[in-house]
Amino acid sequence: MRIARFGPPEVLEPVVVDDPVPGPGQVVIDVEYAGITFVETQIRAGRPPVAAMLPTVLGNGVAGVVAETGPDVDRGLVGKRVTASLNGRGGYAERAVAEAQRLIEVPDGLGLDQAAALIADGRTALAVLGAVGDLAGATVLVEAAAGGVGGLLVQLVSAAGGRVVAAASGAAKLAVAKELGAEVTVDYSEQSWTEGIDRVDVVLDGVGGTIGEQALSLVRPGGVFCPYGAAAGAGVFGSAADAGRPDVRTATTGMLDVARQVALAGEAIALAASGRLRATVGQVFALSDAADAHSAIENRATIGKTLLSV
Repeated sequence: MRIARFGPPEVLEPVVVDDPVPGPGQVVIDVEYAGITFVETQIRAGRPPVAAMLPTVLGNGVAGVVAETGPDVDRGLVGKRVTASLNGRGGYAERAVAEAQRLIEVPDGLGLDQAAALIADGRTALAVLGAVGDLAGATVLVEAAAGGVGGLLVQLVSAAGGRVVAAASGAAKLAVAKELGAEVTVDYSEQSWTEGIDRVDVVLDGVGGTIGEQALSLVRPGGVFCPYGAAAGAGVFGSAADAGRPDVRTATTGMLDVARQVALAGEAIALAASGRLRATVGQVFALSDAADAHSAIENRATIGKTLLSV
């Protein structure tokens, strides 16, 4: 599914191209599932951050089976169930090229749908927790708590001994957050959503915009604000101090090099394989229905992670 121009979801169109050929240090994956991120819907629409030359195939994370290896890559990888990030593009396809150094073998017993859902969101959630530090006994507000990253954060914060206040929109999403371990749920589509919440120790801001600003106001002096996403379509704060809260520490994940990305994603996969973490795969669309998947994400009609099935 390729885009030749920026625009609405309908610019995602099926095309037939030659099978990819792996170069040095690369493998070709027969894709079974491709993940979709909110950022990809922004790129497709031509909104920041636009980082794609056209025409292009979107899709940064896939899971499937290694079909072919480059000349210098171990042939023993052929037939292995793997997941990998693709350095930004190429995932919405039947076959994708990945750098061998980015491969993570999927353990027996873990579905490839779970692996595809965790490759990006799992590493993000673990990076956020690492940036924030010890959460034992802390009250933590998790925004977009029924989303791909948010649902993982609810589980990870609870496992770390934190008390989760989950913010999401609508009864169905709040029910998911509760099932994942949130002690308190609030609907931030309601104008007065902050009124019933006591001060919190930590805010994990994956929304930005007005929601992020309102959430920041709930952090106690000496607390922590961690901005990591912009699901509202608006940028997050550079720091709490920039938003008038110099009494709040800002924690950020920073830029992750490839080795760190792979290590964090591998940790998330291992946690899922051991039953200690579960991605909520809320909806799966056929590859040919990628436009419908983008529309659902943009219309806030999704829960958890959205995948394409190939």
